[in-house]
Amino acid sequence: MQNASISVIIPAYNECESIGELLEKLIGVLKGLGRPWEIIVVDDGSSDGTLEVIKGKEVKIIAHPYNIGNGAAIKTGIRHASGDIIVMMDGDGQHNPEDIPRLIAKIGPYDMVVGARTNGFVQNKHRTLANHSYNWLASYMTHFMIKDLTSGFRAIKSSVLKRFTYLIPNTFSYPTTLTLSLLRAGYSLKYEPIVTLDRAGKSKINLLTDGIRFFLIIFKIATLFSPLKIFLPFSWLFFGLGLANYAHTYFTAHRLTNMTVLCFIAGFLFFLLGLISEQIAQLRIVYFEAGENSIGTVEGNPQRRVRWNTQLAEVFRFGLIT
Repeated sequence: MQNASISVIIPAYNECESIGELLEKLIGVLKGLGRPWEIIVVDDGSSDGTLEVIKGKEVKIIAHPYNIGNGAAIKTGIRHASGDIIVMMDGDGQHNPEDIPRLIAKIGPYDMVVGARTNGFVQNKHRTLANHSYNWLASYMTHFMIKDLTSGFRAIKSSVLKRFTYLIPNTFSYPTTLTLSLLRAGYSLKYEPIVTLDRAGKSKINLLTDGIRFFLIIFKIATLFSPLKIFLPFSWLFFGLGLANYAHTYFTAHRLTNMTVLCFIAGFLFFLLGLISEQIAQLRIVYFEAGENSIGTVEGNPQRRVRWNTQLAEVFRFGLIT
């Protein structure tokens, strides 16, 4: 995609200290690419004069009337983006615009390229542990080595991204949602090492509330695309407990107890529930791949037509955005 146009989306909420310098540097980098580009800054209800800082620069400005959320700002930017490749980055100055050429250079063979932070990006030991936990759990769910699940610095094909916009939550967990959704849907991902810069101000992510939300997003995406990965461990657990209890009672009392039977039944039910959920997930993917314009008739009546994908999108959307 040598001549592909670029859209850079920057969500901004009270970033007046850093956004001006970031945009100056970003504009210089984009002008050196020799291809069409645009910068979309989505102000998410800032109250510190962020809008005044970015006015007059070579950017497209979209302002939310109040603070909706980081993910909501990203979705707004996606709806207004016209580029073939969409780059997402933070407005606090921690992402270096000079890394953008390396990210977009990998687009083509890969559908999405994510900047993986390599310079000890989390000083807080609790956040370090949390990020390692996210990466491990996401890697298990996707069968892919996740190096940086929560990195918001990424480039992605516009045609791919816009198919998953409805899944993006309004909060900071949009990178998690995008990474897991694309991998489970069979798209390709590449991690590119980056060094983050010192951010201006303090992080707006709350370790407790956003941490819980990240874990919930991982499980929600897993239930959408591969629910058997969640139910199978519980099935093995109860089967194992049943075998252990049976071995104990057989050698001590020479009988089969109700607890053993209950564990076996629970293990079987978890496996069966996971299997059924997996089939439902595959049906959802089939409808999704058919395209949003797929029309079906109901009971042979052409007047009673249903947009299957749109309805399914709405059903699954409510489970992810709350």
